Amino acid sequence: MKIGLRIDVDTLRGTKYGVPNLCRLFASHSITASFFFSLGPDNMGRHLWRLARPSFIWKMLRSRASSLYGWNILLRGTLWPGPVIGEKSGSIIRSVSDAGHEVGLHAWDHHAWQRHIDRMDGDDIHRSLKLGVDLLSRIIGRRPACSAVPGWKCNDLVLLEKARFPFDYNSDCRGTSIFRPVINGKELEQPQIPVTLPTYDEVIGHNGISNNNYNDYIFSLLKTDGLNVLTIHAEVEGIVCIEMFERFVKRAQSKGASFIPLKKFLTQAQPIGRSSISPEKIPGRDGWVACQAEAMTHDKEMES
Repeated sequence: MKIGLRIDVDTLRGTKYGVPNLCRLFASHSITASFFFSLGPDNMGRHLWRLARPSFIWKMLRSRASSLYGWNILLRGTLWPGPVIGEKSGSIIRSVSDAGHEVGLHAWDHHAWQRHIDRMDGDDIHRSLKLGVDLLSRIIGRRPACSAVPGWKCNDLVLLEKARFPFDYNSDCRGTSIFRPVINGKELEQPQIPVTLPTYDEVIGHNGISNNNYNDYIFSLLKTDGLNVLTIHAEVEGIVCIEMFERFVKRAQSKGASFIPLKKFLTQAQPIGRSSISPEKIPGRDGWVACQAEAMTHDKEMES
């Protein structure tokens, strides 16, 4: 069984502390993975405007956000622009690439993408992507070959703008199988490698799931004959939950599973289907996410 391992790096703290922690863990277990970096201003504190929505307050409490991220992250960028992550931590990002891990673009401004994507036109999207691609290219010495939008906030306009960049693939949605997106009957070249498993913040505190049985729950969702793509966050599994995550790694490897960067799925001999994406609500996540049109990855029972 192969598990595609995707690490989303959203903040300066995650880059400075979570990424090196994870790289040491991966080195000790002979793992290579896919890291997706936010490069621009760390304005994550501006998400606090969402406290006006009860569903977001519940998520903050359920996931213990203040202990996971720290108040310095939760408030960053609220009163003045946050630090530019790629400029502050370029050497760390470069070291990930030098260690043999796959490095791709997550975002320029993680907060702005999630907040404004519904109102962004093609020029806005292209500008945001280009800022991130250009800085990441300068850091690692080559153009990034993959990307993954923040919060799975993707639409057809995003896909069309990404097609203007030389990405080998993107990972912008939730789903069950690798596919090439179809827009108005036209198939795009860049395949999507969807995330198939829920993230920590989506399930913790639901249906009796806690740190004590979280690994058991994720294991119950793994498929021996299907696509397994797991997203972890440098700010969570790379810092406060790193011991729990290492137990997951050891358990998976003891059972014969291997962790791979997402690009390895494209080298395996398997047909790539075609599908559209559509905005859907999934349990445990505030707002909509892009989903492979034919299938949803979460059990509806998690709605409770």
